Amino acid sequence: MKRFSNRTLGIDQGSVMLFSSFKDGGAMWTGHGPREERRRVEFSEPFRTPPIVQVALSLWDMDQQTNQRADLATENITEAGFDIVFRTWGDTRVARVRVDWTAMGELSDEDDWELY
Repeated sequence: MKRFSNRTLGIDQGSVMLFSSFKDGGAMWTGHGPREERRRVEFSEPFRTPPIVQVALSLWDMDQQTNQRADLATENITEAGFDIVFRTWGDTRVARVRVDWTAMGELSDEDDWELY
């Protein structure tokens, strides 16, 4: 469990079109080449400490004739932002993916101060 040490809780959220691979014959659609997409997301303002980040698929356009496999994760979470990572493998063909995200964490407060 994460405990917040001050009373100022911030929530930031957004939506990212991660890729649209079918338009240009990209690796996610053709099944050849890198099967990982990454996107850096910057928060609207920095958190005091790295926040908790939740991600979810909000658009998942897959080929119906192949196996549907997906791994969606967050990496490199900092006070300023995080990376969305989508992976697939095997014969899976992914046309496009949109990801929604929510970050919750401590914000700095004008009453915060440090001695050293």
